[in-house]
Amino acid sequence: MVAESIQYITENPIFTFILLLLVSLTIPPIFERLNLPGLVGLLFAGIILGENALGLLDSESETMVLFSEVGKIYLMFVAGLEINLAEFRKTQDRSIGFGFLTFIVPLTMGTVVGLSFDFGWNAAILIGSLLASHTLLGYPIINRLGILNNESVTVTIGATIFTDIAALLVLAICVSIHQGDFSTASLVLQLALLVGYGALVLFGLSWLGREFFQRNGDEEGNQFLFILLAVFLASVGAQVINVDKIVGAFLAGLAVNDVVGKSPVEEKIEFVGSTLFIPFFFVGMGLLLDIPAFINNLLYEFPLTFSIVGGLLLSKFIAAAIAKQIYRYSWAETLTMWSLSIPQVAATLAAALVGFRVGLISESVFNAVIVLMLVTSMLGPVLTRRFGRLLPSSGKDIALTTVKVSPSTDRFKIVVPIANPSTKDYLLEAAGLLTRIRQGVVMPVSIVTGHAHMDDPAVMTGINRSQSLLQEAIAQGEQLQITMQPKIRIDDDVAAGISRVAREENANLILMGWGKTEGLKARLLGTLIHNVCWSAHCPVAVVRLLDDPKNLRRIMVPFKGISAQNLQMVQFAELLAIANQAEVTVFHVCETWMTKDQRNLLKADLENALQNAGITTKMQIRIIRYHDVAKAILHDAKDFDLVILHSTRYRTAGGLAVGDVTTKISSQIQTSVVIFNEL
Repeated sequence: MVAESIQYITENPIFTFILLLLVSLTIPPIFERLNLPGLVGLLFAGIILGENALGLLDSESETMVLFSEVGKIYLMFVAGLEINLAEFRKTQDRSIGFGFLTFIVPLTMGTVVGLSFDFGWNAAILIGSLLASHTLLGYPIINRLGILNNESVTVTIGATIFTDIAALLVLAICVSIHQGDFSTASLVLQLALLVGYGALVLFGLSWLGREFFQRNGDEEGNQFLFILLAVFLASVGAQVINVDKIVGAFLAGLAVNDVVGKSPVEEKIEFVGSTLFIPFFFVGMGLLLDIPAFINNLLYEFPLTFSIVGGLLLSKFIAAAIAKQIYRYSWAETLTMWSLSIPQVAATLAAALVGFRVGLISESVFNAVIVLMLVTSMLGPVLTRRFGRLLPSSGKDIALTTVKVSPSTDRFKIVVPIANPSTKDYLLEAAGLLTRIRQGVVMPVSIVTGHAHMDDPAVMTGINRSQSLLQEAIAQGEQLQITMQPKIRIDDDVAAGISRVAREENANLILMGWGKTEGLKARLLGTLIHNVCWSAHCPVAVVRLLDDPKNLRRIMVPFKGISAQNLQMVQFAELLAIANQAEVTVFHVCETWMTKDQRNLLKADLENALQNAGITTKMQIRIIRYHDVAKAILHDAKDFDLVILHSTRYRTAGGLAVGDVTTKISSQIQTSVVIFNEL
């Protein structure tokens, strides 16, 4: 009876779902603490929970197959969605050129490897295509190093769109040939169907998305459902023309890329994927690994594994070296391009799984691809950090969007939402300090939630409450001698109402109070602060003050790198320092390998960047070496009254969240904090 009960539980879909949730929650953080990618932990968990170990999950069960398939589709959709089309357009010709090189050279190398180990032409070409794409795992690193504007980096980022599309097209053709009778006519027909379907998805879905988003306004729930429907319809449509579903998912991601933009809807889509389905896919990959066969593959078929891994590293280097000669890049730029194009995760794993399931590649090749993923996902970021630091930071000639008086008005305006009584007083006092120095005006704003019928009693109740809050604000302003311009706004969406008032009044800054820490609901559905930060036309400062604003005498600004956003944050700190006669320390945590001379050079670069940004206030620049940025900031923050942080988060094209320093600091810091949102 006990054995039957255990079997019943393990075969229950709810148990499978609970186990997958538990793994996704606990395993990636553990591996990241060991300086290993979280996805490696998910693969390891799949191995342990599979039939070769505990036997708690079955890769062939309907539940696991469904989750893995959805995760695979979501992975490729997110990979397409996260490709930076704007960066691609900046250096379109060179991006296509390097994209072709870093695709065709590994494709040729992989095909030669496949033929050398007695695989047929079709399987050998597919092996080559598995080496031809790349995943930008090094993006957070190059952003932190401040080299995003370096042309070689921009070209490599743009090349991703070419390599991923080309690799998936090769996969589609190889699988089609494998599953049917090969002929020239069938190949031409398949290519024609691919081109036609690709154009239909890219242009048709993009147009349909724009129309839907325009007609639905700010209904994020409907927009989210539309995007989900689009990606799965595109996947099914790909299968109709005898192409794997991941091709349709990737094309759908590209199609809605511009439509979704960097909006809350995009973050909700990526959150659902990176939290649920994409981790489930990697667990499913672990379940497919036959451990005895994997070990035998490493022991007895090591030449194949070595040839695939070595072929990838060599071919990507050759492609980067050719680009160096054509585009006259330095060796530092060339090696950075090589390191960025090494990691093989998203498209490679999804395509390998497709080829393995249809019997086009053998288990030994599939195992070799897993080794390839493990090696490159760890080696790529290490090399990017090593070579990227040799490139000059892009701190010169940065076009800044500064916190300054708009040309259309001679008054500095700060919008202050006052719905929260616990933060209202300090917010208004802080806004008063800032506007007094600039002879500006504080605009306390209260938003009344609208209804279909404006005579609804709830509207009148909201107006009365808003009037009461504004009267209190006006009284406080008179006491502090602050010029006030109160506003009541009726709007269906509170965040949109705040942003629209700021836009209508041409405000220079929105100052908001920091509420409770975000939970699951907040991350999934969005928060008021998050939505204001996304939609506002001007900078947004989110404040948590533990003391009276006039007592903020020592201000710390952690500075990740020379960029327009970080310099804008320092400009805000300067404005607050002038208003409060405070001292500002620009705090930078550098890599532990940097010598004293290198740190002095970096300090000089920072001083020049601050001067070029028009910052006249004398600021102390402190640079320290430490391996953990968050710990270093938290340690030194104890000596300051206020810490100003930046709000950016990053994700990899694999869909898994990369740890954000700001999130970690803000949850542990014991002093007043301002989180300054970039435009």
